[in-house]
Amino acid sequence: MRKFITFSLCFIGAAAMICGCGNRKAQQETQKAAEQAAADSIAAVEQTKRTMEKIATLPEEPVFDIITSMGVIKVKLYSKTPKHRENFEKLALEKYYDGLLFHRVIDGFMIQTGDPLTKDPANKSRFGTGGPDYTIPAEFVPEYRHKKGALAAARRGDAANPLKESSGSQFYIVQDPVACAALDGDYTVFGETIEGLDVIDAIAAVATDNRDCPLQDVKIITIKLDENL
Repeated sequence: MRKFITFSLCFIGAAAMICGCGNRKAQQETQKAAEQAAADSIAAVEQTKRTMEKIATLPEEPVFDIITSMGVIKVKLYSKTPKHRENFEKLALEKYYDGLLFHRVIDGFMIQTGDPLTKDPANKSRFGTGGPDYTIPAEFVPEYRHKKGALAAARRGDAANPLKESSGSQFYIVQDPVACAALDGDYTVFGETIEGLDVIDAIAAVATDNRDCPLQDVKIITIKLDENL
């Protein structure tokens, strides 16, 4: 009996030590995760600060190169849509668009991209629903129309979005101005293509499925500021 009691006490003591080590390890991992989250938050704040400082130096109508897997589309952002211009500048400079797909392509209409969900093929059924957790107030300017190569913000439909606020990241580029003319005054046009209309046509012509998603990925490699203009 004495041996059994001694063994039991040793077993309990060992179990307590193991449990104590496990708790310490869990605490250390929790602390490490918290420290990493704090460091990531500080880094994000610093990144945003640098981005906004860069944006403050840009011209009123900056030019960006949308470098795709099918060529380069050079776009100029409009001065009279400052909220959309600044949002696009920020996302582009922070590389938000890198690796995103053109997830909705309609030949004779437009090509659409900007959904972060498109980075993961598992999200395919949800393509077109993703973006940051904010919208942008509509900025309708009569002179900015859906001409060929126009850069415009996608948005949810009128029933769910009576103020016609724009998506935080999704945008489309007009391929056929006649087909898109009905969108004037309902979707914010905030830029235009100055080079690469042929690339727009090439993307619009790719084969698609029954949801207008290209069968072969058409990807934004990156969007970079064109500092030569």
